Amino acid sequence: MLIRVLALLITCAAALAPTGTVQAQPYGYGGGEAVDCSSRSYGYQRCPVPWRDAQIARQLSDSQCVRGRTWGFDPRGGFIWVDRGCSARFVAEGSAQGPGGPWRPGPGWDRGFEVSCGSPQFRYAYCAVDVGGGGRVSVRRQTSNASCVEGQTWGWNRGGIWVDKGCSAVFSIDRRWR
Repeated sequence: MLIRVLALLITCAAALAPTGTVQAQPYGYGGGEAVDCSSRSYGYQRCPVPWRDAQIARQLSDSQCVRGRTWGFDPRGGFIWVDRGCSARFVAEGSAQGPGGPWRPGPGWDRGFEVSCGSPQFRYAYCAVDVGGGGRVSVRRQTSNASCVEGQTWGWNRGGIWVDKGCSAVFSIDRRWR
């Protein structure tokens, strides 16, 4: 009896497991292919691709897509995985190019602006902001009682700002291409 119940549960679980819908389509100027991969109902999803690595060409979801946290690439299996609501259009690493070579920002891209980012309930949070390869981030105004110390309760990389342990602030972004 127990074996029949387990068999029934496994069959039901397999039937309810999310299946990936992968759409390959031309992307950009080079005519390379892109694959849309979506985390449905905030669940884990795998999408097969023929590439050796991938990058996001365009985020399609309101949920953040952060490599290593909500999406990744498994070169051994040849697939992209997404989780926690991430939905994006992926292309082969290095293929997001326009006429005359790699992407370059348009006029007015190199500029300063401000972004608010906070650690809700003293938990880690990541605020996606394109800082650029030569950009800088600093605290403009702390908005929390918890301290904001770079490298301890907040930090940044070219893709955004992370905060933790209750740090909330208005950050000044000096975005630069190189």
